[in-house]
Amino acid sequence: MDLTFHHRFVKVNGINMHVAEKIPSVDGNSAFDGALRRPVILFLHGFPELWYTWRHQMVALSSLGYRTIAPDLRGYGDTDAPESVDAYTSLHVVGDLIGLIDAVVGVREKVFVVGHDWGAIIAWHLCLLRPDRVKALVNMSVVFEPWNPKRKPISMMKSFYGDDYYICRFQEYGEIEEEFSKVGTERVLVKLLTYRNPGPILLPKGNPYDDDPVSLPCWLTEYDVQYYASKYEKNGFTGPVNYYRNMDRTWELMGALSKAQVKVPVKFIIGDQDLTYHVPGTKKYMEDGRFKSHVPLLDEVVVMKGVGHFLHEERPDEISKHIHDYFLTF
Repeated sequence: MDLTFHHRFVKVNGINMHVAEKIPSVDGNSAFDGALRRPVILFLHGFPELWYTWRHQMVALSSLGYRTIAPDLRGYGDTDAPESVDAYTSLHVVGDLIGLIDAVVGVREKVFVVGHDWGAIIAWHLCLLRPDRVKALVNMSVVFEPWNPKRKPISMMKSFYGDDYYICRFQEYGEIEEEFSKVGTERVLVKLLTYRNPGPILLPKGNPYDDDPVSLPCWLTEYDVQYYASKYEKNGFTGPVNYYRNMDRTWELMGALSKAQVKVPVKFIIGDQDLTYHVPGTKKYMEDGRFKSHVPLLDEVVVMKGVGHFLHEERPDEISKHIHDYFLTF
């Protein structure tokens, strides 16, 4: 597999964003101007990932003629991490992405979008706020949830799962960062990336992870772990965790979008072993018509058997085919 990517920094929305790109070859020349006019797929990663999580899809889709682009989102990897906790709402991140699309594709141009985990949440919000910039979306792991005035996120999660639920544990600035530093960056990342229990992630205060050995699954190599760890050792977890610290703030800001629908063509994929699939009420929401009512252009829902949260890493070829088959229809 050709894992060579073009890396650059783009000034967007007041920050420097690191972007990895794979440009399709045209007559053997990837720098040929025609390659830059190929359809663009924008990949949005989740936590605790980086642009790197999309390496398999970027290679596969670029070989099929797509120009593939994957940024480190604000606060992650080599992209700037603003100091203010308040600077990580969905509105900030969507603003970053519009600036990125403007800079690398063109003002008023549309792109295909693929999202996972936090990237999926941001992708839903991108489609709500700026559907004029998205041709179609393949989203994974996190269903679209319409704004609900009675469901403030953090208090709702505490009532469901208690104070040890990982999102609740992330709320106090600096606390989880200190605990993670005691556990060690590499071990924290391995624990997060190999989590396979379809139940909620619980991190007991003061001792978030036990000392039991963890073996890497076949889809996650030591090289992969070291790449992730090198970036988190350098920049820490604060930027990524700040997304969770802004869930209530984003909820407040999104009140103007009450009853708004996602009016972009969508294919949704989830693993049946994914903890997000087992969130109370999610399966029923996906099956009883409500998901479709909020996303009226939802063309297909795929539940992959025996697959966990990081489905695009666990089954890279299948996910690449799902993406290609869907975007090929546009």
